[in-house]
Amino acid sequence: MSRPVLHKPEQVTAPAELAGAEDPAPRSGSVGEHINSYFTRVRAGDMGSLPAFGGLVVLVAFFWAVHPSFGSLGNLSDLIKQSSPTICLAMGLVFVLLLGEIDLAAGTAAGVCACVMTRLSVGYEVHWSVAILGALGCGIVIGVLTGILCAKVRIPSFVVTLALFLAFQGVSLMIVNNGPGQTGNVSLADSFLGSIYNGQMDAWAGWVVAAVVVLVYAAVKVSTFVRRQRAGLITDPAAVLLVKVGSLAVASAVVVYLLNQNRALNKAGSIANVNGHLVKVPGQKLLGVPWVVLLIVLLFGGLTFLLTRTRYGRHVYATGGNTEAARRAGIPVDRIRISVFVISSFMASIAGILLASNLRGVDANTGGGNTLLLAVGAAVIGGTSLFGGKGRPLDAVIGGLVIAVIANGMSDLVKGANSSAVQFIVTGAVLLLAAAVDALSRRRAGATGAG
Repeated sequence: MSRPVLHKPEQVTAPAELAGAEDPAPRSGSVGEHINSYFTRVRAGDMGSLPAFGGLVVLVAFFWAVHPSFGSLGNLSDLIKQSSPTICLAMGLVFVLLLGEIDLAAGTAAGVCACVMTRLSVGYEVHWSVAILGALGCGIVIGVLTGILCAKVRIPSFVVTLALFLAFQGVSLMIVNNGPGQTGNVSLADSFLGSIYNGQMDAWAGWVVAAVVVLVYAAVKVSTFVRRQRAGLITDPAAVLLVKVGSLAVASAVVVYLLNQNRALNKAGSIANVNGHLVKVPGQKLLGVPWVVLLIVLLFGGLTFLLTRTRYGRHVYATGGNTEAARRAGIPVDRIRISVFVISSFMASIAGILLASNLRGVDANTGGGNTLLLAVGAAVIGGTSLFGGKGRPLDAVIGGLVIAVIANGMSDLVKGANSSAVQFIVTGAVLLLAAAVDALSRRRAGATGAG
């Protein structure tokens, strides 16, 4: 009798290029060899967010040169706030794209969650905390529904999310046109909900946030350095570690310092006639780091930790890299697929809260239009692959800033009736370029044996 042949499951690991993750191929302790190793990986097709970051620098320099007002303190704050809904939505989509799936309903899901929060606050007069929890809970329910239809019922994600994209527009319309209180265009009256997007921290709070971010980053890097040394693995040079931490510290200090300056248009004040008397009206003050910065930092840190420091994150990358191999390795693929849609819809609910806070209200079109397309574009421009298995929350942050810079800069550069048309054309061209870079880098990686 012949003995059955046992096949050993394929070993599945997370990719080495993750920010903050440990490289399974130890690098030399020499700074020179560390630099050479980096450029070798770039030439092999592993470029990560390098093209997006380079493009961001070029775009900022160009728009600042042609329009000096682009570099004003007020515009710096506006860029950060304008990009925040897109960044939140894109960070959630990164998880879906890592599995080679798509969530076409993310934008309209954000709109539904925004409408739920606004209706709870305005129509039912609930506390702002309950309204926010209602929006977040709505996002989670949407994610579970989407994930089950894709993972358990086996309907392709494109079909499921396209159907939900259409349905959620109707749901938003029903919410704003029905229920107690205002209908149609519903305005937020709660001051806290309005300040989520538009509010600023006190000056000291910005410095505290910057210090905590630098200290946490340094602690993670030092912990990784010590752990690899104790395990007998070759680590990144200590000098490289110091440069990374120092660069973050300098960049954080510069941003906080600039945002803590008064960026109000009327700083000097004016003279007004009050009851026949000339009275000096004090100048306006608008300073401090926007609250959305803290929100983005917390979400970015949490999602990056989830992807790069947990077993769940390794399972997500493994499933995206090779679903069948991941299944044979014992990874619960269906649960992973459901979970990424939950994360995507949860992040969409946060984006919806920001959209409603920005406009201080909602209507049936909230979350519609090009909201989803810009978020997908941000993720892809930042370096997330449409083919699955490659992506980081950092991609969403960089890509979201690129999208915001293009929209902001083009609005100043091109005036008149064709302004929006040119903006869409340029954004589409940048997205097409990013997709081409992704395809070419994958082809290069395959040719060199790195992918």
